[in-house]
Amino acid sequence: NIREINNTVPIIFLSARSLTEDVIKGFKKGGNDYLKKPFSIEELIVRMDSLVSRSISGTSAPEDSNRFNLGVYDFDRHAMALSNGSKVVKLTHLESELLYHLIIRKNEVLSRNQVLIELWGNDSFFNARSMDVFISKLRKYLADDERISIVNIRGKGYKLIFTE
Repeated sequence: NIREINNTVPIIFLSARSLTEDVIKGFKKGGNDYLKKPFSIEELIVRMDSLVSRSISGTSAPEDSNRFNLGVYDFDRHAMALSNGSKVVKLTHLESELLYHLIIRKNEVLSRNQVLIELWGNDSFFNARSMDVFISKLRKYLADDERISIVNIRGKGYKLIFTE
């Protein structure tokens, strides 16, 4: 109902429902984010700040924030799928969300600490190492298009570089 009145209001689902299909349903219903219980207030605040700053700065995702085209790839965030022609890679929820954050900040630095807190809940050493593994997987998934690269920006984060 909110989306019928205003398509730009940030919406975060807070839910004890944690199955993948519940998360997908929340996004398909128009949510910008989905936070599963239990969660920390700090994480909720970071996610709220992120959504509000994107909507204020005008860098919020396009109206159809479910689908993105990146070179030879089509990325469907809600289906958590990355396709290249007939080749489709099913992504995990974290892979999908990490790729989404990289795409909406294409050619900009994605803050390592911010994404760790948003997606993993904290920026501990173990979560940081886990994120490095996810970045490596995304690099492999995107390897078929040499115009796309994910680079480390030492001390800051990552940058998805796409040269058209």
